[in-house]
Amino acid sequence: MSDEIQNGKFFSPSKGDLSFEQVINEIFGYMQESPESSYEVVVGCDSPSSEKPFFPIAIVILRKGFGGRFFLKKMHYPEEFLKRFVVWKNRILQEVYLSCELALLLREVLENKNKELNYNFNYQFEYIHADVGEHGKTKEMIKEVVGLIKSNGFEARIKPHSFAATVVADRYT
Repeated sequence: MSDEIQNGKFFSPSKGDLSFEQVINEIFGYMQESPESSYEVVVGCDSPSSEKPFFPIAIVILRKGFGGRFFLKKMHYPEEFLKRFVVWKNRILQEVYLSCELALLLREVLENKNKELNYNFNYQFEYIHADVGEHGKTKEMIKEVVGLIKSNGFEARIKPHSFAATVVADRYT
């Protein structure tokens, strides 16, 4: 699956379509604009409640106290694969799975490039945002989703603190 995430295009509202490598370059370029600032990198995913769901997955980089940028990729699946997402719980788990996969890949690439180029930017990458919360039907999945995220080495943020999933990715469902 990481090949699918790395291949194809991400969308940036300010830059248009970008490859994964270009997204990495944009993230580092953004940090180079203000190297003394602190940054936070977050990943989140959402999906529409439809017969043919797709999964917009977002990378958000925040310059703490000064806004940020995001990059979004819509993950699509073949028709025969979509049947498993009729059940909403399976869609939520796929959102989290995709977020974890992208976050693991992104963390590795960012760490390697930061060391390789000797940047030493001050950024944190510890959260994955999930589209679950204490209210509504997703509340019964909180422990499962948080456990999945933590088992991948990240901390989970849920509604109302999961803006990468519930605002950024949701906007593109």
